[in-house]
Amino acid sequence: MSTETASLHFLRGESHAASRQFEQLRGTLHGTLVMPRDPDYDDARRVWNGTVDKRPAMIVYCADADDVVAAVRFARSIDSRVAVRSGGHNVAGLSVCDAGMVIDLSRMKQIDVDAEWQVVRAEAGLNLGEFDRATMAHGLATTTGVISDTGLAGLTLGGGFGKLGRKYGLTCDNLVAVEIVTADGQKRLANDSEHPDLFWAVRGGGGNFGIATALYLRLHPLNPELLVCSLLYPFEQARAALRFYDRYARNAPDEVSADAAFVTNPSGERFFSISACYVGAPESGRQVLEPLMEFGSPIDCRLERLPYLQIQSGGDDVFPRGRRYYWKAQFMKEIDAGAIDAILGAYERSPSLSSLLVFQHVGGAIARVAGSATAYQHRDACFDCFPVAIWDETAEDAVNVQWARGIWEALRPYSCGGVYANNLGDEGDERVKEAYGDNYARLASVKRQYDPDNFFRMNQNIAPA
Repeated sequence: MSTETASLHFLRGESHAASRQFEQLRGTLHGTLVMPRDPDYDDARRVWNGTVDKRPAMIVYCADADDVVAAVRFARSIDSRVAVRSGGHNVAGLSVCDAGMVIDLSRMKQIDVDAEWQVVRAEAGLNLGEFDRATMAHGLATTTGVISDTGLAGLTLGGGFGKLGRKYGLTCDNLVAVEIVTADGQKRLANDSEHPDLFWAVRGGGGNFGIATALYLRLHPLNPELLVCSLLYPFEQARAALRFYDRYARNAPDEVSADAAFVTNPSGERFFSISACYVGAPESGRQVLEPLMEFGSPIDCRLERLPYLQIQSGGDDVFPRGRRYYWKAQFMKEIDAGAIDAILGAYERSPSLSSLLVFQHVGGAIARVAGSATAYQHRDACFDCFPVAIWDETAEDAVNVQWARGIWEALRPYSCGGVYANNLGDEGDERVKEAYGDNYARLASVKRQYDPDNFFRMNQNIAPA
């Protein structure tokens, strides 16, 4: 019998010894152990993407870092695969696994804001909405995304895009230290002076190097309201509007974050939308955003002050839990005529009215950090472009996945290479290497040092050198 097969028998509780050990684990935890026989098991195994339907052998809801240590050591003792979950928003469902252990951090929500030093210690179970509300109570913020139930830890470890990124850098650029449990079951603090190689790797390298239990992040003063410009163009104006968006976004100051998307309303009409915000005093942003207001003939055009916390939950209604999702992403430096032709033709063939094609605006402060300074390398892009297939029926899986892949292939010639690790699906080792480019070899070396057995492999995996 292979080691893996023996492990699966153990995990299913197919012996009295297994049952005793599970109960011993349960007794050591401050948190909760959920097993397949428990009534809340089906809810506990669900993640954000409705296409993911995995059945772990156990789910450990950790209450603190000691629980994480206990879970790691127990998993190692029975040779179990391990998935790590905070918000569960990974599109490929890598935060849950079949026939293994899920180490769930979502109940670890302590947050301590030092308003004087403008630093926060945030436990890894916080979602972005909880984090933003706590820091903005002090008039402070750092870069996070715009779906409020995304996990803070996963966002940060993979890089971290958001409305403040062009002004203040990626979330991981604002990470000043991390408390982490490594594959040997030890608690460590990593920063510029303690385990600096590990600290370099976790800033973009994802969950390959351990389980982050708390993040120390630099904060920035922020007005509670930002000036936002929202535009909606009919599809017949999309070509001209997309050309304009490309020029405007590539030349915008750091204070401007301008995302765009192709969208469809419930009646089937297709549109091109732009949403830009000015990260600064609203009265200073009007002149900067006015060129957007003056272009073309949008059917809806708004310039208004919105609470930052409202902006930060802007994706909640578009990406609710439980729907079926698939996307493939790639970076672009510009959106040229060939790319526009490919986009317009492909979006018209979208099989779902809910599907989008998104341009996320990057660059600015992100681009002024050296590609070798952190594990996150692809800093010279201006856009992260990805078709997002969204649907509800299992029978429609194939046609929606095929549509998203088709657009990605059509845009491949216009990409500048690379991919954002947090937007990777289940796409294979070569795509993981594309995410890290020249940094991959160093990451593999750090992996060998801190996880030589590749214990943390249920992720966008970097194999030990």
